[in-house]
Amino acid sequence: MIVESPTKAKKIQPYLGNDYVVESSVGHIRDLPRGAADVPAKYKGESWARLGVDVDNEFHPLYVVTPEKRSKVSELKDLLKDADELLLATDPDREGEAIAWHLLDTLRPRIPVRRMVFHEITESAIRAAAENTRELDQDLVDAQETRRILDRLYGYEVSPVLWKKVMPKLSAGRVQSVATRLIVQRERERMAFVSAGYWDIAATMDAGADATPRQFGSRLVSVDGNRVATGRDFGPDGKLKGSAGNPEVTVLDEASARRLSESLEGRDLTVASVDSKPYTRKPYPPFMTSTLQQEAGRKLRFSSERTMRSAQRLYENGYITYMRTDSTTLSASAIQAARAQARELYGDSYVPSSPRQYTRKVKNAQEAHEAIRPAGDTFRTPGEIAREVDGDDFRLYELIWQRTVASQMEDARGTTVSIRINGSAATGEDVVFATSGRTITFPGFLRAYVETVEEGSGGQADDAESRLPNLAEGQSLTAAELTPEGHSTNPPARYSEPSLVKQLEELGIGRPSTYASIIKTIQDRGYVWKKGSALVPSWVAFSVVGLLEHHFGRLVDYDFTAAMEDELDAISSGNLTRIAWLNGFYFGDGASAEGSVAKAGGLKKLVGVNLEEIDARTINSIPLFTDSEGREAVVRVGRYGPYMERPTGEVDAEGKPKSQRANLPEDLPPDELTEEIAEQLFSVPQEGRVLGTDPVTGHEIVAKEGRYGPFVTELLPENDAAEAGAAKSKKAKTKPRTGSLFKDMTVETVTLDDALKLLSLPRLVGNDPESGDEITAQNGRYGPYLKKGTDSRSLSSEEQLFTVTLDEALEIYKQPKQRGRRTAAATPPLRELGKDSATDKPMVIKDGRFGPYVTDGETNASLRKGDSVEEITDERASELLAERRAKAPVKKKAPARKPAARKPAAKKAPAK
Repeated sequence: MIVESPTKAKKIQPYLGNDYVVESSVGHIRDLPRGAADVPAKYKGESWARLGVDVDNEFHPLYVVTPEKRSKVSELKDLLKDADELLLATDPDREGEAIAWHLLDTLRPRIPVRRMVFHEITESAIRAAAENTRELDQDLVDAQETRRILDRLYGYEVSPVLWKKVMPKLSAGRVQSVATRLIVQRERERMAFVSAGYWDIAATMDAGADATPRQFGSRLVSVDGNRVATGRDFGPDGKLKGSAGNPEVTVLDEASARRLSESLEGRDLTVASVDSKPYTRKPYPPFMTSTLQQEAGRKLRFSSERTMRSAQRLYENGYITYMRTDSTTLSASAIQAARAQARELYGDSYVPSSPRQYTRKVKNAQEAHEAIRPAGDTFRTPGEIAREVDGDDFRLYELIWQRTVASQMEDARGTTVSIRINGSAATGEDVVFATSGRTITFPGFLRAYVETVEEGSGGQADDAESRLPNLAEGQSLTAAELTPEGHSTNPPARYSEPSLVKQLEELGIGRPSTYASIIKTIQDRGYVWKKGSALVPSWVAFSVVGLLEHHFGRLVDYDFTAAMEDELDAISSGNLTRIAWLNGFYFGDGASAEGSVAKAGGLKKLVGVNLEEIDARTINSIPLFTDSEGREAVVRVGRYGPYMERPTGEVDAEGKPKSQRANLPEDLPPDELTEEIAEQLFSVPQEGRVLGTDPVTGHEIVAKEGRYGPFVTELLPENDAAEAGAAKSKKAKTKPRTGSLFKDMTVETVTLDDALKLLSLPRLVGNDPESGDEITAQNGRYGPYLKKGTDSRSLSSEEQLFTVTLDEALEIYKQPKQRGRRTAAATPPLRELGKDSATDKPMVIKDGRFGPYVTDGETNASLRKGDSVEEITDERASELLAERRAKAPVKKKAPARKPAARKPAAKKAPAK
């Protein structure tokens, strides 16, 4: 039996006994070539070799066994020699079906082969699956292969355009580019947003000594029959919605709100209406992939990647069912288990008389199987697995268990009450206050599970109560307190990972099972970075999205991308032909193409026609504002990063317009680059502050602000620069000297003497008497250090760069190199945090050689762009530590000893 994961193989082997050999493929064993080096020699001259797909021969893919998997393939082939049957037991989805097909096509076994499918790793499920196998589903394989070919064509044709017109090492992708566009579009909305101010009055009403509660809150909603404006009445331009405003809406300013508040003091108020309605809330369906990622993000503060990594571990170790699913259906045994557990824990009154069934019509649904739930015919409670599972895995299992049990419980019931209160101000205005409350009379499923409300959504948690006194129409009230309150409208919130997953799913773009990798990819590529939990686009993302929108609009159109998913599904069901669809999409042969996407295709022609029309300067210029002198300021994305630029209104000796430039801080979000901040950045001279002349070289020394911080450098005269250019053409590396400023220096305060000392680095300390190697003192981006060959050691202070002696340096090198916990222990913390959710150990922020990092004493994780020492939360720190643990290198096994020669054993029956 072949599965993908060593963990799965280890878990399954005992269930089947010694008649089976369970081995893992460790994921895919082959793929399209990753680069020219992977292409076999006989194909290198082919025109399609760079794509890895023979587009002229029915899009035949060129699959190669990846170098790191060659030994695995050999191992599997050796095992097959002694087997009498092969079971392909890869995951129960398209990806798993494709891996099974690749194994079959590569291993070419001469024994019977069956496809084995299971959705949980329990003994009963594995034994049942071994007895009920099927043939390989070629339609599923075709669908997955089409996706792989499509993504390769898309990426390999469009990405080179980005390299030529924006900067190298960028990438485009069918779903990643659309996801990036969503994030950029939201940032554009925030940048264009104009905040509006408005006021209202918050009132504390007093219902008298006999009422419970006696006092309750309410808010002014109407003045003289006109509704008081709230945030939803204003558009993103800061104006009231509607062509000429809204005459039925009154916008209160501070003066009118205070005047009205004062004129209402001591006035009689009357209950105008009491509207009471029954409240019912049905339980949520069990988790599927997308809702699990969303809720784990909101409730546990997990990234999508962290959620799926933990779910993978839980599945492979037999705790939950398969975690890549679009289904909310539960099997009969799972429904029975959930009902039994709810009855046992909460009582008969909390379980409905008949089971709840959850079905949904999912756009682009994955092959239907169960929702994500605890594995087995009886569920283990979180308490029962606490000794086996901890950290992220325990918290995620608890969430899945709670949601599954709650899905088979009774509705939550209660009452909602809406009250309107009339009054008349001393100045003659008729006013109306309103309030509402909710009382839960029977919690139902809320005893087991409450879904978390997205931050900034304005929603109310399902278990939230706000009690009001029993009031009757016509009852008199008094205002115990009247408080005028000012408000301002807020721009739309940036996407978080949960809200982006929700948006992608609603648009029908991509697969929920791929969302985690997509979000990780757009961050790894530098398109997006995190500020807290918010996803912030970089300026590079603005350029890339702008280029795709203007010249490849169809490829990042939301409806077009969703339709592509529909037609890929049609291929999996056999309703569309793979070759005809790919032919239309790539070549644009609308006559023979199948499907609306393919008929509107023509990727190859689209790239060829548009390439020469793209003006790189225009694409890489993002308009910001026009200043008071009529000069347009823009952000330009250059090969070495983004910067600001605007014309000065002057011309140089050749008659070309002069411009003013300014560096952009890496951690400044685009929507926070206001005109005021831009002017501050422009005020820093781009050419730097002149400090004086080096008395030895005669070169002018300047201090500048750079991308990685302030530094000093020498200016080469024109004749020296020409010589340096000539030397460079001879492959010599003549450069002006530079040196980073120490931590206590600034561009404004650094002196010429300071600069000359910095430019004297690296400083030769001496030679090691044993090896003869030079030992130098150097100042790096991450602090001062000694270097001897490839061995470097940190210095404790910047001043040591100029004072450390050879004897002191040799003594430092005699000490063992400090790493990990020993270094962390010696460094005083910058800030103390709470306990890590995974290890329950206290976390602190420390300053290391490579910048600030978070540690729990065992694991260290560097802070990312957008993470500040002062603002980082406990949840974000735990997330960084969890990601670091997941990336920890796997311990290499010692090479197996070659067995001694032995006599041939007696023949025995072959194993399955």
